[in-house]
Amino acid sequence: MTLSIKVGHQRQAKFMQQKSQCSSNLSSVASLLCSRINKDNCGSWYSPPALKMERFKSNRGAHINSCYDATLDEPPVYEETNFSNEEHRTVRPSVMSAFGHDTLDRVPNIDFYRNAGSLSGQRVVRPSLQELHDVFQKTVEDDVEKSDGTPSDDLESAEPLDSSKGAVRFGWIRGVLVRCMLNIWGVMLFIRLSWVFGQAGWGLGIVVILLSCVVTTITGLSMSAICTNGVVRGGGAYYLISRSLGPEFGGSIGLIFAFANAVAVAMYVVGFAETVVDLLIEHNALMIDPINDIRIVGCITVVLLLGISVAGMEWEAKAQILLLVILLVAIVNVFVGTAIPATEDKKSKGFFTKIFLENFTPDFRNGETFFSVFAIFFPAATGILAGANISGDLRDPQAAIPKGTLLAILITGVTYLGVALCVAATVVRDATGNRNNSVPLGTVCNGSSAIACDFGYDFSSCEVESCKFGLMNNFQVMTMVSGFGPLIIAGTFSATLSSALASLVSAPKVFQALCKDNIYKALYFFAKGHGKNNEPIRGYVLTFIISVAFILIGNLNTIAPIISNFFLASYALINFSCFHASYARSPGWRPAYKYYNMWLSLFGALLCCVVMFVINWWAALLTYGIEILLYIYVTVKKPDVNWGSSTQAVTFVSSVSNALSLSGVEDHVKNFRPQILVLTGSAQNRPPLLDLAHSFTKNYGLCITCEVFVGPKSEVLPEMNAGMESNQLWLVKRKRKAFYAAVACENFREGTESLLQASGLGRMKPNTLMIGFKKNWQIAGKDEVQSYVGILHDAFDFEYGTVMLRMDEGLDVSHIIKNFIARLVVKPVYTKKDLHMKEYYTNMNSVPPQIAKMNEKLMESSGLFKKKQPKGTIDVWWLFDDGGLTLLLPYILTTRKKWKDCKLRIFIAGEPGRSEADREEMKSLLHKFRIKCSDINVIDEIHIKPSLYFNSTRTFKEMIDPFRLHEGSKDTAHAEAMKKEHPWKITDQELSNFEEKVKPQIKMRLNEVLQENSKSANLIIVSMPIARKGSVSDYLYMAWLDALTRNLPPTLLIRGNHKSVLTFYS
Repeated sequence: MTLSIKVGHQRQAKFMQQKSQCSSNLSSVASLLCSRINKDNCGSWYSPPALKMERFKSNRGAHINSCYDATLDEPPVYEETNFSNEEHRTVRPSVMSAFGHDTLDRVPNIDFYRNAGSLSGQRVVRPSLQELHDVFQKTVEDDVEKSDGTPSDDLESAEPLDSSKGAVRFGWIRGVLVRCMLNIWGVMLFIRLSWVFGQAGWGLGIVVILLSCVVTTITGLSMSAICTNGVVRGGGAYYLISRSLGPEFGGSIGLIFAFANAVAVAMYVVGFAETVVDLLIEHNALMIDPINDIRIVGCITVVLLLGISVAGMEWEAKAQILLLVILLVAIVNVFVGTAIPATEDKKSKGFFTKIFLENFTPDFRNGETFFSVFAIFFPAATGILAGANISGDLRDPQAAIPKGTLLAILITGVTYLGVALCVAATVVRDATGNRNNSVPLGTVCNGSSAIACDFGYDFSSCEVESCKFGLMNNFQVMTMVSGFGPLIIAGTFSATLSSALASLVSAPKVFQALCKDNIYKALYFFAKGHGKNNEPIRGYVLTFIISVAFILIGNLNTIAPIISNFFLASYALINFSCFHASYARSPGWRPAYKYYNMWLSLFGALLCCVVMFVINWWAALLTYGIEILLYIYVTVKKPDVNWGSSTQAVTFVSSVSNALSLSGVEDHVKNFRPQILVLTGSAQNRPPLLDLAHSFTKNYGLCITCEVFVGPKSEVLPEMNAGMESNQLWLVKRKRKAFYAAVACENFREGTESLLQASGLGRMKPNTLMIGFKKNWQIAGKDEVQSYVGILHDAFDFEYGTVMLRMDEGLDVSHIIKNFIARLVVKPVYTKKDLHMKEYYTNMNSVPPQIAKMNEKLMESSGLFKKKQPKGTIDVWWLFDDGGLTLLLPYILTTRKKWKDCKLRIFIAGEPGRSEADREEMKSLLHKFRIKCSDINVIDEIHIKPSLYFNSTRTFKEMIDPFRLHEGSKDTAHAEAMKKEHPWKITDQELSNFEEKVKPQIKMRLNEVLQENSKSANLIIVSMPIARKGSVSDYLYMAWLDALTRNLPPTLLIRGNHKSVLTFYS
């Protein structure tokens, strides 16, 4: 205990530091943000009750952030430190930890886990792994998310309501329980419940209510699990679904759910207006006519409800309490009325006692069935989301929503059963309402109302003519049964108005949450809130306009099934969200509410879908159609949000499962597809290489763009880590179906060797290396050339197919990109014209005209494979059998849209005198491979001298001369010394052996034949010659490749791994 007290006293604040710091934001180029650093208590890492947070007003001027410290999103602050060896370094201040010694490590704290830009509390940056691992290195460029102090637009960054400043926060009773009960207790309770039990009998009537409760209870359990799996913001059902299934599902259901609530306001208000107009008719006090009176009363009612809503949540909550009291009194009035002895007037209208068993069996009439009766009753149970819809106004939504919703379902379900059974036990199905139909006790009667004869009334006339009273005929049975009739009318008013008020509040709240996430850009106008409670005034006005419009229509019977289906679609997705999250088994799925089951949630989702069709099949199809269209729209627009949805988790699980399944299957030649590891450097550095590789793989193969960071790990790792995500995002935005991978290594060859060996997963690993031709091999250092050629040798050693692309203009545009970005930083104000890097280089005065022209050509050629290729040919020079890769890759190109106008032309080497036989053999082979080509050419003159033999030979010798050893004229000892000093140079013996095997005229003749036949081709593909290790030096091999591909259109050198990738067997 003493030690704890001492350590506690030692944990004092060490210093307070204020610092002004400005950071550049490249996305807006010139925006500079200065923020004040308010250093927190580093020693204690807890927030004392009296802690006062710095008020920060963002540069938008639209939000006041009362609890946001921008500096906590910035890299850590370092202090200067001198050591005994006079070494001066910068380190992050350490603290006295709970362990009694100075350490940079921090104890767990909630502030470490807040989102960047979160306004619900301070976000603190924990010490990075680099700081702890290498404490004396100043890691100013920490990879932490920056924040400009401007509150984010999504709900995660919504400023929490502060009740101390007047904002209203509700507990689970007022916020959830009361609202759900009022919304579930609708006009069905007083108007149609008696009819439901008259048609179905109390036996099937109980089934109807219980089945409805099963649907809502399962949905409530699923919703409880979801809302206890993290902090719940405003938005209700939309928030729960979108954060679980992603913006595609959330965005589609959120819009139709908000619309359904807006139209529901009109439906409830029309129900209220109809009751008022019935009273006016009864007292002969109509203003115009029934329909127009409904419109007038409805519009006036909506205006009054809007006034209550706009006045604030506190007024709305008080109105709900008042309406609840009236409703409870009306319900009690029904129970009291059934216990009061019946008067003669009530008896004539069918009110008796002890007829419970008589109403047990169903008596469906007028084409009604169990399902049609269920479809009429079920909308009464669709109010369970009333509390969740105002989740942003709840004090503790995670606790309030499960408790309030499930209790409301229980209470209202019991109430519906109690009221229905009481009425079914006291009222017959048919009654005349005529006191003159009384008969002596004991009279025997026939028909459905024979039981009435036992109580002195004969209602047999109802068998031949329609009657106005009884469970089947009178919708005002509750008024007749109750102890005091006017209270039932008041209860009807209360039920309709409370439901309308709840929907009027729910629709704008859900809609505001949807607009804040900016999924539908055009609706962002409605995201703005007003007042202490961030009230969606604009949403209220929009809801008011929609409800008034539907009230003026008057007849809502057609649209009512659609609205019910909209609510059911929301329930289905809530259940599916719970199932989906459980099925994914993501470690992040840890709901505090444990009383749920994933298969029960799936059953609930399916049950909701079935009920949708039971209610109205065409409305169900329309609901699905609208939801699918909205889903497709959101998917195409790709909102820039990432909420860690279960869809991502399931995708990951499916990917792992499929990869494991694939690993258990042996490769087959029919299923071969090129899986390319392409050395692009940064993803955007060599566009032609990436575009061509993407054309080979597209959506059907694996493509990995790779970069090797050369240098000490401590220097290159920060750059590599910083670029991982940005490069992958660049690929996604350019719609390149490829992955980005990077390694840090001391030299380029070792890094590439690591990639060749370790890239991929199971069967999903690269089988083809794609690399650009090293155009500057003659001026590059020997280490670079040795590394480059060594990579080719490594690829062959690892049995990779190898593809090399050469374009005369070059491939690398990294220098242009770097200078362009530098220009944007220096000159942040630019026009759209300046955005074109090509124009930037042609217009810059500081760039020499010759270099500007070269850069312009390079930029033009860099987009060569992005656009659709004109009509032309792909010339395939299949000189050596490598397993078929040289033929398969160009065939794949012809199946792509960009290359569909290009025809294949096949060129093969043939023996003199049998060209026709060679052509027929190749034609037969291609026919068996089912590969079409426009022409087959047999070149039988490759062995002859080129027409410019002496010029060609001289050019080749000039190419290799700087790299020759010229040891032939030296004595043996001197020659051996030269070989030892320059082992990488071309020896005379090596050159002689090379020229014996590969005659000089052949390599020159090949280039000449290529120029004669393929100069106008869109793309040339040539079998790549292989240099035997230890026999051909690196510079000689590079000269060989250079001489072969010089002055040609874009050329691919391809060499397969000599395993068949083509087959003619089925």
